[in-house]
Parts: sequence; structure tokens; C-alpha cells
Amino acid sequence: MTDTMTHRILQQAVTRPTAPAYYERIGGAWQPTDWATYVGQIREAGRALIALGLEPGGAVCILGFNRPEWTTMDVAAFSVGGVPAGIYTTCSAEEVAYIIAHSEAPIVLLEDAGQWEKVNQKRDELPHLKHVVMMKGVPTIDDPMVMTWEAFLARAAEADDAAFDARVEGLAPDQLATLIYTSGTTGPPKGVMLTHDNLAFTANIGVEIASATADDCALSYLPLSHIAEQMFSIHVASTAGYAVYYAESIDKVPDNLKEVQPTVFFGVPRIWEKFYAGVSTKMAAATGAKAALVKWARGVGAKVSALKNRGEAPSGLLAVQYNLANKLIFSKLKPAIGLGRAKVAVSGAAPITREVLEFFASLDVIINEVYGQSEGTGPTSFNAAGKTKFGTVGPPLPGVEVKIAEDGEILVKGRNVFAGYYKDQAATDETLIDGYLHSGDLGAFDADGFLKITGRKKEIIITAGGKNITPKNVEEALKTIPLINEAVMIGDQRKFCSALVTLDPERAEEWAAANNADLATLHENETLIAEVQRGVDAANEKFARVEQIKKFRILPRNLTVDDKELTPTLKVKRRFVYENWADLIETMYAE
Repeated sequence: MTDTMTHRILQQAVTRPTAPAYYERIGGAWQPTDWATYVGQIREAGRALIALGLEPGGAVCILGFNRPEWTTMDVAAFSVGGVPAGIYTTCSAEEVAYIIAHSEAPIVLLEDAGQWEKVNQKRDELPHLKHVVMMKGVPTIDDPMVMTWEAFLARAAEADDAAFDARVEGLAPDQLATLIYTSGTTGPPKGVMLTHDNLAFTANIGVEIASATADDCALSYLPLSHIAEQMFSIHVASTAGYAVYYAESIDKVPDNLKEVQPTVFFGVPRIWEKFYAGVSTKMAAATGAKAALVKWARGVGAKVSALKNRGEAPSGLLAVQYNLANKLIFSKLKPAIGLGRAKVAVSGAAPITREVLEFFASLDVIINEVYGQSEGTGPTSFNAAGKTKFGTVGPPLPGVEVKIAEDGEILVKGRNVFAGYYKDQAATDETLIDGYLHSGDLGAFDADGFLKITGRKKEIIITAGGKNITPKNVEEALKTIPLINEAVMIGDQRKFCSALVTLDPERAEEWAAANNADLATLHENETLIAEVQRGVDAANEKFARVEQIKKFRILPRNLTVDDKELTPTLKVKRRFVYENWADLIETMYAE
């Protein structure tokens, strides 16, 4: 029998029909929907798509925050041979229109009226678009192109179960299953083509590395247009059979996390950094016996985590101390941030500093860093439980071959590697060579086979003196300064290296209040600049002289997606940062 995500999801309705597939927070409580009902919703949406004329290979774009309609439409689309393509909610009207037009989608699912406005103002540029479906709860929009979720599902009556089943049985492993549009750090988004086999193979790996079972649960809150969130919220969940809780909103994530206490939690570095800032600030406020107790517990936690990372367990006196530290500190602290039941805590999508990893390890929370890209269906290497080294991204995954090219570029081969870029053969030929995915990342293996990322091939800074510098490591060090939110290193063809930094909004507000300073002009405050300078000086000690930051400027605002300085996944677009702040940069090199 063909093994696709559709077949696995349909099987869950047979294997565990009454077990919860997902939860929504309705009326102040988490309401479950079981697998049998969920599969029924998928079949109904699939039949509705067939009735609307979606042919195999036809795209369905989805724009909205994480909720059941998002995943139902996604699964329904690829189940009937269609190709779902998620769009980030932060995308502008131009970017939304670009993806709808590029994918030639005849059907789009939207969350709210604001998103409809983005589409509507560009509808003349979208000749393929025929139907716009709105998610639940949106007031009726008076336009012949637009239908409510309920009206969409009503169209299912025009296609029977046999039509749906025939489409499912016609699925082939090498068939296009979904398009993941890249966040476009260096140009327009590219459509990453992932096949049904890509998804099924990678989901199996995800279950293995997370030791996922039907008893687990996850909180879905990161953008579902990103392959990492799709893996945990759709593919791994459906393979293992665990339940997914849909966060109410990004603002509600801290509250939802405490309510759900997920066993599987995936966070990008900024999420972990925010946890780090909050917890470390509270710890710093502790005094006397309480401060001493926390310091002692963290020392025990660090020793035990180091053992666990090597696949060992504490014994003797350390085991006794660990049990006591857990009873007095860890068992209270972890539930307070929503990680009381977390058996797998993952960081990915961008580099995370070792300082943050070691801080959480001292609190008995081991964060396993994963490395990969959309073109590899998500993960390429992973720091698994019992086989973790901080400062690396772990060994390659089972069944995935990773090698380092002569110039240091990481090359990947396996069933997780994508089929190419949609309608872009030139980019495909540059990236897929002899079956290897050329990642664009630079790396090296240590003696134990753990992969370490050393930089981005296209982001190497070459100083006026001809020295090659990887900005990633320096920027990570700068971002550990408590007041700093983002850091962008400058130095290409320059006599020395400098940086643009932004202030963390919460820390800046606290600092302004404590120092009776004007928040609006804080970036010019000499006392604050001196404090940041001390942090920069400390960070510089970790690097060679040529890599050290000789000057910096604090920007008057944070980097934004609207100003094209950040991608929808919040990666820095250096070219636009350099362009937008060119005059300020030149002040550092004027003398």
C-alpha cells in the first residue's frame, strides 16, 4: 500500500477514532476533536475542493494563524492531489499576491477581512484565482468570489466519497505534495517543492528522534507556512497519533503554554531568548537563602544535564542532590513557564547561543538544537536525547548523508531532499547537483561526528585587509547582552568591524523606568550606551582582534518586516539593513 501522510491520517481514524486529534480553546476551555471527526472534516473539505474544480497539481494557498481550518485545508488539498502553499501572515499585499500568482492557485483560504483586503486590492493581477474561502467566524463578505467556511463545506455534497478515495489512491510517492515558499532573504520567495515521500520519510525520522507516541501533545503556534511547524503540528503528530493544541494567538502563547504543558515543544531561538530573559531577571532579584538555593540547584542541574547529554544518569550523592533540587526548584520552575511535562524541547530555524542552552540545562531543561532547511523537508541533523553536544547541531539524521565540500559548504543527500524550486530550473540546477542539496551553509564535523555550523556562504565578511569573518558568531555573542534584541555586523571591505544593534523592548522599558530616562531617546542615552559598551567589550574578548566590534550604533527602533529588514520568519535581510541605515553606518567610519 502507498505510504503517504494522507494514508497515515486516515488510518488514525481506524486505529484511535475516539482519541483527541486536536484541541481548540473555546469559551475558556480546551475542547477536543477526535480523530474520527477530524478525518471526517478532511474528507468533507477534500470533496468540496473537488467540487470547486481543483485538479491534481492545482495549488491551494492558505493565509492565517494556526487553527484547525488551516491544517484541514492543507491535508485535504494534498489528499486530493492538490498542492497546498502556506503564506506568512506578516506578508505584505504584494508578497501575498506574488505567491498566489506564482503558484497559480485557483483557491485561497483566508483568516480575516484584513487578509481579504490584501488579496482584493491585487485581484486584477491574479487571473487564476477563482474562489476565496474564509475561516470560521468571519462576517459574510459581499463578493461573488468569497464564501464562508460553512458554504465551502456545503459544496462537498457535489462530490461523493468515491471521488475522494479515488484521488487518494492515485497519490504517488514522487508526486508534489506541498510548496513551502522561502522567506526570501536575498530575493523573491522561491517555491520549495516537497513530495509525498519527502513528508512521509521525514515524519518517520521526526517520530524517532522525538520518541513520539500517541500519549504526547504539542502546542501549535509558530507559522504553519514554515516546514518545521508543519512537521510537528501535522506530519509527526499524524504519524505518532498525538494531539495538537492550537494556540489562541501569538500574544496568548505564554498563557496557553502554561495551560497545556506540552510534552513536545519546538521554539525558535527568539522564543528561548525571551524565556531566558524573563527567568534570569527573576532569578537575579532573589536574595539571601533563596538565591543560594537557586545557585546550588543550578550547579546540580548543570552536572546532571551534562551526564544526560552523554546518555548517562546521575548516581550516588549526585542522584540524591538532583532529586532534592528537582523537588525544591525544578518541579516548580518548569511548570511556571509551561515546560513541566516537556520530554523533548527543540530549538531550530536559526542559530541559538550556547549561553542560553547552558542556562536552561542548569534548570533541568535540555534544549536539543536541530539544523535543516525547507529544501531538506526540515531536519538534517539533530542533537538527540543522550547524544547532545552544545555548540553543535548534532549528528546527521538516520538515512541522511551529509558531507562537507572543499569550500566548507554543507551538502545533503537523502529522501528528505526536495524535488527542486517550482518554475525555477536555474535555481534548482544551482542548488541540486548530482543529487546533493547545496545548503549554502558552512560547517565542519568534530571527531565524534557532530556537525557544527560555522556560517553562511553568502554572508562571509571580507575586510579591507582581506580577512574572512563569519558574522553569525559575533552577532550571537552581541545578542546575549541583556539589553540587545538584534545585532547586525558590518565590515565588508571596511578597515574594521562595527555593528548596528537594537534594544529589547521589555528590557529597554524597564531600564528607562529604573533610570528615569526618556524611552523615545534611549538609543542616544549616554549611560545606556556605556552599559551596552561594557557588554560589547566582554563579547569582544571571545574573538580575534580582526573580528572584534570597534564601534556600534543603537538604532532608534527595532528591525521590521514592513521595512524589508526582516523576513516573515524574522531572519535579517542584510542588504536592506545596510541600505536603510547607510547614513548611520557611515558615521562609524567617518573619522
